[in-house]
Amino acid sequence: MSKVLLIGSPNSGKSLLFNRLTGLHHKVANFPGITVDVSTGRLQDLPGMELIDFPGTYSLQAISADERVAVDYFERSLDDDEVSHVLCVVDATRLEKSLYFTLQVIRESARHGKPVTVLANMMDVLESHKLSLDVEQLAQALQAPVLPVSGRSGKGLKAVVGALKGEQVLPATWATGQSLEVPDEQLRITAHQLAQRFGTRGDVLIRNQTRLDGIFLHSLAGGFAFFFIMYLLFQSIFTWAAPLMDAVEYVLGTVANWVVPMIGNQTARDFTSDALFGGIGAFLVFVPQIFILTFVIGLLEDSGYMARAALICHKPLRLFGLTGKSFIPMLSGVACAIPAIYAARAIDSPRKRLLTYMAIPLMPCSARLPVYTLLIAAFIPATTGLGGLVGWQGLAMFAIYFFGMFCGLLVTALVSRTSKDHYNDLPFVLELPPYRLPSLKPLLRNCWNRSKHFVTKAGKIIFAVTVGVWVLGYFPNFGADLGTSWLGHLGHFIEPLFAPLGLDWRYGVAILSSFLAREVFVGTLGTIFGIESADEQMAPLVQHIQNSDMALGSGIALLVFFAIALQCISTLAILSKESGSSSLAVKMFAGYFLFAYAAAVAVYQFTGLFT
Repeated sequence: MSKVLLIGSPNSGKSLLFNRLTGLHHKVANFPGITVDVSTGRLQDLPGMELIDFPGTYSLQAISADERVAVDYFERSLDDDEVSHVLCVVDATRLEKSLYFTLQVIRESARHGKPVTVLANMMDVLESHKLSLDVEQLAQALQAPVLPVSGRSGKGLKAVVGALKGEQVLPATWATGQSLEVPDEQLRITAHQLAQRFGTRGDVLIRNQTRLDGIFLHSLAGGFAFFFIMYLLFQSIFTWAAPLMDAVEYVLGTVANWVVPMIGNQTARDFTSDALFGGIGAFLVFVPQIFILTFVIGLLEDSGYMARAALICHKPLRLFGLTGKSFIPMLSGVACAIPAIYAARAIDSPRKRLLTYMAIPLMPCSARLPVYTLLIAAFIPATTGLGGLVGWQGLAMFAIYFFGMFCGLLVTALVSRTSKDHYNDLPFVLELPPYRLPSLKPLLRNCWNRSKHFVTKAGKIIFAVTVGVWVLGYFPNFGADLGTSWLGHLGHFIEPLFAPLGLDWRYGVAILSSFLAREVFVGTLGTIFGIESADEQMAPLVQHIQNSDMALGSGIALLVFFAIALQCISTLAILSKESGSSSLAVKMFAGYFLFAYAAAVAVYQFTGLFT
């Protein structure tokens, strides 16, 4: 099978072209650093060819970790006999940004005898502004074919497939050894000259961007806009997702009332009711919130606002030892810590990358969302204030999310001030992409895939833990008395550990099981209450918690504990791999557990003074 390399600068639309050519649905977004690893896929129209997508890079002289991934793999691939072609993507609206790298790619590919085709992407943007690009003259100047394409509309992709089908002869200009040894300094000068000659009128393309930046990057208006957008992000988790959550809960309840009575065997009936609908069903109710959270973050990414938010956050983040580039992986950590850790490769400074690794696990990820939602719904009334503009549950969600982020910043501030700096930090440089209207179809597809991945990934763990909890809680007395079951004996054994939080053994077991994955807490608690209330009508887990007489202080302490504790085995594994140090992951796990436990005890004791 022959291979085709797809390479280009960040924000050039490379990943969108990859999806168009392969039919795959890799995530794309409108800010640098979204592609942090090498992706492969077969071309739809040429099944015998494999397309390899590299992280975006500005130069073959790598600075950041994600650029190093691209450059190293690209240099190795040029020696691969199976590589038959190189596709280099340039942003037709910002030629100067891309041409230096393009000239480097053409030179290195020619040295290895690999043909290069340049894809001038975003031609639809030029056409919408009634601008044009002389691709024939540019091709002669680059000594390589240039094809006008649009990743958004798919225009020009047939010509790309046609170029890959035929044999391309290397331009005669590259036949001499002297031409193959053009230094980078000369290529930089040539790129600037070509951009001046063929580049579009920048004032036309950046006029709207400058107008919007005058609002979103304003010292006062930009700050208000940032906090307003972040508040809407967390408020929407309750308001937009509530109807979907009610629908899922209704469907699960209806199916349970129909299925459970049809099962003749008592043990099987109890398992279906308590473990499946009580445990796993309690977790599925919160999946719509994962969808909404991913959707809102996707809007921020695709619109181009995410890079502006990183720029706004750079100055305050410097106070905590971080950089504006840390904001993107940290906010990505609100969805999931694992891709956020990968996204930290885009941070140039090794020290600030390490500090960002330490902050990411404290970001309120989607695995914490079911726990937060459950506890907030149990203790915070679903009422509004200020004439209906503020929902108290949404405000509580915003507060606990802000608390987790604050703890992450607090940790990095302490570490940055107490540890010695072994690295020479690089200056903060960030490209601001143009504002674009998000494309709804790929955004919704990404939300669906993210929700499905979350369910399938967490579902396996939750099912295994739920079955284990049900067996321990059901036997040896067949659910007659949960307190004297095997689970009850285990719970009473560990109860003293959680007594300082005002929690009984049931919550202790749920917390213990959640160290496999945070979201398991909901399923475990649902199974326990399902066994305990087997003779009662099925009720939402929130109602069970409210009937369990758990104190408000214990509920807040639980929120604080889950906001800080590092309870994700997958995150620890990725941390070890990316940082190159397993000891870092172990220290963070132990340190965050002690921090979480101490903070939860303090909050419980403090709350007890007023309740």
